[in-house]
Amino acid sequence: MNIYLKALLYLHDRIDLNKNRMLQTPIYLDNNATTPMDPRVLEEMLPYFNRSFGNAASRNHSFGWTAEEAVDIARERVAKLINASPKEIIFTSGATESDNLAIKGVFEMYAAKGNHVITVTTEHKAVLDSCKHIEKNGGRVTYLSPDSQGMITLDQIREAITPETILITIMYGNNEIGVLQDIPAIGKLARENNILFHTDATQAVGKIPVDVEADHIDLMSFSAHKMYGPKGVGALYVRRRNPRVKVTAQMDGGGHERGMRSGTLNVPGIVGFGKSCEIAMNEMAEESKKLSAMRDRLERELLTMEEAYVNGNPEHRLPHVTNISFKFVEGEGLMMGVKDIAVSSGSACTSASLEPSYVLKSLGLDDDLAHSSLRFGLGRFTTDEEIDFAIDHVKTAVNKLREMSPLWEMFKDGIDLKSVEWQEH
Repeated sequence: MNIYLKALLYLHDRIDLNKNRMLQTPIYLDNNATTPMDPRVLEEMLPYFNRSFGNAASRNHSFGWTAEEAVDIARERVAKLINASPKEIIFTSGATESDNLAIKGVFEMYAAKGNHVITVTTEHKAVLDSCKHIEKNGGRVTYLSPDSQGMITLDQIREAITPETILITIMYGNNEIGVLQDIPAIGKLARENNILFHTDATQAVGKIPVDVEADHIDLMSFSAHKMYGPKGVGALYVRRRNPRVKVTAQMDGGGHERGMRSGTLNVPGIVGFGKSCEIAMNEMAEESKKLSAMRDRLERELLTMEEAYVNGNPEHRLPHVTNISFKFVEGEGLMMGVKDIAVSSGSACTSASLEPSYVLKSLGLDDDLAHSSLRFGLGRFTTDEEIDFAIDHVKTAVNKLREMSPLWEMFKDGIDLKSVEWQEH
């Protein structure tokens, strides 16, 4: 094929003909799964892959000293973002490990006090599966059910507390629907009852202000790759004072990270984590304002379609997330129809499953509606042009699928579908 013809076809695949402008597809609106690395983060990391490649635990030469200094700077940056002390930051491989260390570590460390944990059915699998693990080892777990908007109440938590309760673990901002729980109030309730409080804040840190002191948080998990840093590095905040929290290590070795997490530190990753926290500290407020405006526009336009619904609480939520269900649309067809947009129908950790989102099911959605839901996660590099494209693309896909749906035709004809479903059964 002629090279000029190849170039023409290449360009044609990346042009939005409706608006006569260039747009590369697929566009990325799945920033809850992971964010692209900020170029400023990569630039800071690069020297620690080759020139300054020392082990931060090597205390006998300059290569180790340089690496250790870089880790110390990063630890300070991470701590500053959440109003913590650098000594309270334990570096891990990511939020999943942090969740495991917090929940299993508290369960083992405080076994003499009790064995009861309180959590919520809409937590990330890293929390839910850790809770299942401790149940297998003699622990008791209360799983609170949220209301139809994904919220839980203080009364629910209060009623679940027993003399054996040692930990409350509740997510800060939900990864699928973006719902923000009342973390300061939950933390205060836990403190009043002498119970440790852990929160998985992976989606919240770097997106909204998180203050471990004001929020009464004792342990908190978060990760670099959700805030434009590298994959494979995260942190667990562990409170040192009022109260002093201890966790049993889940990995044994050289006693790194104050004995809580052994293993050679990922120096380039930690450096990148620190830089991403510094950027978030400086730009988070303006960025959140921009993203919430773009999210609201996307949501507003998509909700002009009939039988489209936002999942979760429309007021108490993260600024960059919306989860929308489109009734009378087959789920698999919807995902195929929007293939030029990178979105999700659930969390990244469960996207290989054919089951509907357990988070949406917990809100009361039936299987069909849960399957026909899309999670949009906007990010730092999302543009207005991409939002325009997403609006047009989703509307076109939904309308085409509904044209092929007999249920949609019956709905438009005013037929009571509930009575039809009853007769079929």
